[in-house]
Amino acid sequence: MIPHKELWLDAPEHPILTTGEVHIWRVYLNQGRSMVRRCLNLLSADERERATKYYFQRDHDHFAVARGGLRMILSRYINLPPEQICFSHNPYGKPALRQGLGDDSLRFNLAHSGTVALCALTRARAIGIDVEQMIEDRSGLELAERFFSPVEVSMLRGVAPALRTIAFFDCWTRKEAYIKARGEGLSHPLNRFTVSVTPGRPASLLSTDDDPLEASRWTLIDLFPGHEYRAALAVEGALAVLHCWQG
Repeated sequence: MIPHKELWLDAPEHPILTTGEVHIWRVYLNQGRSMVRRCLNLLSADERERATKYYFQRDHDHFAVARGGLRMILSRYINLPPEQICFSHNPYGKPALRQGLGDDSLRFNLAHSGTVALCALTRARAIGIDVEQMIEDRSGLELAERFFSPVEVSMLRGVAPALRTIAFFDCWTRKEAYIKARGEGLSHPLNRFTVSVTPGRPASLLSTDDDPLEASRWTLIDLFPGHEYRAALAVEGALAVLHCWQG
């Protein structure tokens, strides 16, 4: 069962992820120094190197907590210490568990914005997730005209001004979740497919320019990680069960 607005429950120590389910984990990124150090110690050398490239200490710490949190979450599913988890990456940079870690069917995706990270997990099918902190000057028709499809821009113009920021970020997160699920990143043009935009209407992939059957292969779901945030999940195929855990 998929609730309209999910409940974020305390996570079980050993969650069981069955075929057809999706688990979403929410992680708060503002942590004390001891937790930041713990997360840094879990990271691989290349992840620690990536962390050093952030100019602001806050961004460095948020990256460490997000990546360390991902490792701690994955370790609950594959019975492997988080620091021993290894990743592979497709040509566009999407991570996956390296083959041979004991659970080749597990699929996951990570997103973070502001002070929140979300991790989505399922089995044997593509999955993508996106979360965005709503900031007024990062939304608007001018930006939509650069990145959204003509149909989405038209729908956004029809939204009442008071709801337009929410509609913009709903559209943005749905589109990002979809291209992350496909594993192509921004190499897949955002204006070549259309998602639903109107506030209060269910999230859905309406059409794609390259394949008339593509939209029917995906499920999009809105997530509600906090009142300043919009988020969306994209998963290949149908979704019957969604569990949301607080990490």
